[in-house]
Amino acid sequence: MPTFVDRVVLHAAAGDGGHGCASIHREKFKPLGGPDGGDGGRGGDIRLVVEPSVTTLLDFHFHPHQRASRGRPGQGSNRYGADGEDLILPVPDGTVVLSAVGEQIIDLVGAGSTFVLARGGRGGRGNASLASARRKAPGFAELGEPGEQLDAVLELKTVADVALVGFPSAGKSSLVSVLSAAKPKIAEYPFTTLVPNLGVAQAGDHPPYTVADVPGLIPGASEGRGLGLEFLRHIERCSVIVHVLDCATLEPGRDPLTDLDVIEAELAAYSADLSDRPRLVVLNKIDVPDAADLADLVTADLRARGLDVFAVSSATRRGVHALSLALAEQVAALRAAAPSRSATRVVLRPRAVNEPDFTVTTLDEGFLISGAKPLRWVRQTDFTNDEAIGFLADRLARLGVEKELARLGATAGVEVTIGDVTFDWEPTLSGGGLGVGGPGVGGQGIGGVALVGGSGGDGGDGTEDRLGAGEPAASSRAVAAGPAPASLGPRGSDDRLSGSVRLTRAERMARARRSRLADSDAAGVDARTGGAVDTDA
Repeated sequence: MPTFVDRVVLHAAAGDGGHGCASIHREKFKPLGGPDGGDGGRGGDIRLVVEPSVTTLLDFHFHPHQRASRGRPGQGSNRYGADGEDLILPVPDGTVVLSAVGEQIIDLVGAGSTFVLARGGRGGRGNASLASARRKAPGFAELGEPGEQLDAVLELKTVADVALVGFPSAGKSSLVSVLSAAKPKIAEYPFTTLVPNLGVAQAGDHPPYTVADVPGLIPGASEGRGLGLEFLRHIERCSVIVHVLDCATLEPGRDPLTDLDVIEAELAAYSADLSDRPRLVVLNKIDVPDAADLADLVTADLRARGLDVFAVSSATRRGVHALSLALAEQVAALRAAAPSRSATRVVLRPRAVNEPDFTVTTLDEGFLISGAKPLRWVRQTDFTNDEAIGFLADRLARLGVEKELARLGATAGVEVTIGDVTFDWEPTLSGGGLGVGGPGVGGQGIGGVALVGGSGGDGGDGTEDRLGAGEPAASSRAVAAGPAPASLGPRGSDDRLSGSVRLTRAERMARARRSRLADSDAAGVDARTGGAVDTDA
């Protein structure tokens, strides 16, 4: 069972937005009190937060699928749906978030750093929010927008002050155990260390520093040989690199200088950023016979390269205190010279002034419409409601989609795709110019209902002018899914509410009197005497 995981694939799904509600307020003597459908709630976000107590990505190894709660739907009486709760995922310090193709999204360093990995969907508007002067009683509501879904790769780069690097069985784990209180696994065979080990050390009056024992490197580690490719990234975070050279090795062709050159070549092949890191050299195992002589022999050559050299023995702890004191001094100097860390700035990137709201491109034998607004509108449209389809067509017309299709030479019946929905485009003439009628939905299971869209001459309310040439307007066409509605007003409106004017008592009595007179004249009865009227006289 693994206890240390430094790379996982996280399948994140933010919460969907709640659907809006289509409701009409009704009470005694007031059967049509106006729309009162509430909006749906926002879906929950997925946030990554750096938690100092978390040191591994093990939780995501066993639970790679993470989903935030969705927003609640709206209800009648103007009751809005509750927002979904954000899902907080604690991650270790030094976590790098990559996309599925390997592009870096964010580098989380420092306790409390936060990143929104997936944003929740917007809640759909209820018919109370969709009501306007032209659309007084909408019979539809918007659907909730789906939350973002993505597969992210989380990689952990250990944050430590000192990194111990070297060949397998060079004594790195033993050195960490005497420098700090860490208890790594120590054995006499190569690749004993399979995961990085962290220890906290302190020397003199200097503040504590952390030491990382990186698994052993071999020639070709930067190309994937051994364990180097999996753990070389843990060296990137360290401030000081310490080469632990084995002076008591019995392998042919190996000596401290050769081992140093091989490890330096692997570090340079992995990342050029490691070339300017401060370096120290530790000649280890000088308690072994002939190892001390070899250390004295190569010390002059190492110092000629500008490196500080320390001869130590982890078994007898000879030279360990001097090494720890030198590391503490160097780490303290680097911390003092480092710029102060400021709080993360919120970067605002406003949209460019000339950035279009949508783009139209050719796709096989049809056209593809892309853009944030059209895609969001299509996702929030209920295609089982004819009035909602007409509302979508009006919005696309006002945005200029129909004019752009006409400019590109779209013909009747051509397929137009927006997101996952494909429409059949029907050109119409309106207002004396060439416009674009609403496209029909294809493959959506609504019986080929034509999406009737207004054009430039409708004033934005969906009504269209009659043509002098006898061409019927789009709003007067019969819908294929059923008979035309009784009211021929603008799309999305209810004419029953347009004439709700309260009469005075005198006006009501006068209207009743006129009605009685009209009825009596039709029946041939004198309204004053109640007798029959002689029509011949």
